[in-house]
Amino acid sequence: MISSDPALALARFIESYRSIFILTGAGCSTDSGIPDYRDSTGQWKRKPPVTWQAFSGDEQIRSRYWARSMIGWRAFGQARPNSVHLALTTLEQAGKLSLLVTQNVDGLHQRAGHQSVVDLHGRLDTVVCLVCGSRTQRQRHQQRLEDLNPGWLKHSAAMAPDGDADLDAVDFSNFQIPDCQRCGGMLKPDVVFFGETVPRSRVELAMAALDRSDAMLVLGSSLMVYSGFRFARAAAERGIPIAAVNLGTTRADPLLSLKINAPCSQSLAPWTNPVAGQSHTSPA
Repeated sequence: MISSDPALALARFIESYRSIFILTGAGCSTDSGIPDYRDSTGQWKRKPPVTWQAFSGDEQIRSRYWARSMIGWRAFGQARPNSVHLALTTLEQAGKLSLLVTQNVDGLHQRAGHQSVVDLHGRLDTVVCLVCGSRTQRQRHQQRLEDLNPGWLKHSAAMAPDGDADLDAVDFSNFQIPDCQRCGGMLKPDVVFFGETVPRSRVELAMAALDRSDAMLVLGSSLMVYSGFRFARAAAERGIPIAAVNLGTTRADPLLSLKINAPCSQSLAPWTNPVAGQSHTSPA
């Protein structure tokens, strides 16, 4: 079923179920100034993100990644939760959610006060060493990048979805990449790159929550990547009804009980500014 009244349709869906499994994607963070990946047909809007194989195996590509990331982080790191993140926090506090699983790497659900979140693809605000496994805050790594490459601070470019920037037509060969301060190993953002596998523990935790749920809601994701689509497929196999709010097609369209082709913020508007003291989840 496709609805022409996003807020009303979603309100009815949420009211109908006791425990809802939420899966969020890039469309939840666009109002925070972070671009999304795909157009309304599910195709890439720009070149696909760098793969794990390219990042780990090619020093030139790694230099390009960190240079673009250093420029992009200045805006990405300052992004703030928007009405979608706040609405989902309200629903969690009302006891309507079994778990929120996000494909985003921006940490904005947690900044909005959400307590139970699985960061399926990791977090960009942490950097991990591929040799010793030590982790550091991205802001500290950012300072090291800037200290090593002061001449690059003059560059500016539009932010890209992964927190890097659309910085091209420059020579990246002289960009300096800091190594792990503990062991000298290679550093990477603590996120799952294309070509990597989502840690099994995250998938198992999410699947266990899905088993406890009586509905699933997809927000702002085309589900074109299997790591997210697997949960919609599992829900359908279990007979769990699925609703999706997304601007355009999703890979799970044939599995949906409800499809809302609208911005997430519009659909979740009733929960953005809840009346103080109300315990119900439906709009007043």
